Amino acid sequence: MSRHDDQTSLRHMLEHAAEAVEVARGRTRSDLETDRLLNLSLIRLLEIVGEAATRVSADGRERHNVIPWPDIIGLRNRLVHGYDDVDFDILWEIIQSDLPPLISQLKQILDS
Repeated sequence: MSRHDDQTSLRHMLEHAAEAVEVARGRTRSDLETDRLLNLSLIRLLEIVGEAATRVSADGRERHNVIPWPDIIGLRNRLVHGYDDVDFDILWEIIQSDLPPLISQLKQILDS
C-alpha cells in the first residue's frame, strides 16, 4: 500500500466529492432507485472520499478541524460494511447538501 501525504489525500477527497456532485447534477433522488450505474458510481465516489479522509494524518485532521472527519469516515465505513442496506435518502441528502460545503472547505485548505 502506498503512503500518501495529507495534500494528496485532501486533493483526492476534493476530486471525488466534486465528481459525485457532477454525476448527480440533473438527476433526481428517484434515479438512485432506477439507475444502477448512478447508484454504484455515487456510492463508490463517497467511499473514496471517506478512504482518503482516513489517510489524512491526525495532525492534519486537527489542523483542519472544520472538516467533519468522523462523519466522513463513518459514512465510508457504513457504505463498505453496510453495502446491503444503504439508505438512498441519506445518500442523496449528503450529495446535495453536505458535499458542496465540503468541496468549498477543501478548496480553501488546498489553496492556502
